[in-house]
Amino acid sequence: MASQEQLKEHPNIKKVVSLESFIFMAGFAVMFGVLGTKMGAINMLNTMMQTAYQLLMDTVFYIMAIAVLAGALSGLFTEFGVVAIINKILSPLMKPLYDLPGASVVGILATYLSDNPAILTLADDQGFRRYFKRYQLPALTNIGTAFGMGLIITSFMIGITSPSGESFIGPALIGNLGAIVGSIVSVRLMLMFTAKEYGKTEMCEVEGINAVMYTDYRMVRPGSAASRFMSAMLDGGKSGVSMGVAVIPGVLIICTFVMMLTNGPSEAGTYTGAAYEGIALLPALGDKLDFILKPLFGFTSSQGVSVPITSLGAAGAAIGLVPKLVRDGMATGNDVAVFTAMCMCWSGYLSTHVAMMDSLGYSKMTGKAIISHTIGGLCAGVAAHWIYVLFSMIG
Repeated sequence: MASQEQLKEHPNIKKVVSLESFIFMAGFAVMFGVLGTKMGAINMLNTMMQTAYQLLMDTVFYIMAIAVLAGALSGLFTEFGVVAIINKILSPLMKPLYDLPGASVVGILATYLSDNPAILTLADDQGFRRYFKRYQLPALTNIGTAFGMGLIITSFMIGITSPSGESFIGPALIGNLGAIVGSIVSVRLMLMFTAKEYGKTEMCEVEGINAVMYTDYRMVRPGSAASRFMSAMLDGGKSGVSMGVAVIPGVLIICTFVMMLTNGPSEAGTYTGAAYEGIALLPALGDKLDFILKPLFGFTSSQGVSVPITSLGAAGAAIGLVPKLVRDGMATGNDVAVFTAMCMCWSGYLSTHVAMMDSLGYSKMTGKAIISHTIGGLCAGVAAHWIYVLFSMIG
């Protein structure tokens, strides 16, 4: 039986009555008190349920469909060597751009085709790990997160229908360029911190000998080309289903509250308990900060700030906000470029960075990773905006 001293030292055990309980209850009461006072308690609860239901039907299943198709495509690209060829082509760029070994391109491609944690599977492999110096390994969290869910986010943005008939293919691709800029800033800042901590000479410790060279060989499925094609396509689609299911809590919970803080009452100016009503708090804050947000990001509406704020916790939830903004004329091509860049670069890093850094064995550098990535995400949005402006002037 554990002693009192052992219980006190355990990081996950707290007293039954503690300060955080009262702080939480106070924050909870203030949040729902403000919503309930403004909307009415019954209307607030009805709006929460109706918004969550509409998000599930209109957004989550659409994201899942995109994820299944993107998963199938990524499975085929991996199985038949397209990813390996891209890796070969891009590897020489990694050292001058990121100060990382060429093998880190594999991590970029893995996270772009899936999600942030995909980098951890690679980092745990001795054949991948041996290419890195000790100070470089923690930066895998930043570079992996900067490209997490990239294919799904890009495909989703391209598929949004604009009321004006505007194509979002260009803006989505510009957003990818912005995310690259943000990733470089994030990784370079992180490497400044890690180099001071570990120096630049010590190599990562590896165990055993791994004969598979990631830059020279690739693993394929057994069987004929036709059977490999079907297996890769279906397995990739299954991973898309898993990812589509995984985004449900983030989209329904985070998106519901963000929309209630973003949208206003019904067209009649009253609260009816319908979906997508709210107290318009974020646009009010956005209006106060418009003198900063406009030159940096060029948002069409102050409500656009809700998307990057949501992407701090969940990229899937963030992109779920975009179709309504576009439909209501509150987001155009520039906004889509900025949304793509920031949703990709941040991709829920506040909810994944701690666990990812812990898995890599660099928990004490978590704060530095978060600071670096916060700055990187802001730079991604700024870069996307001005690249879009430049292309607009040329076009």
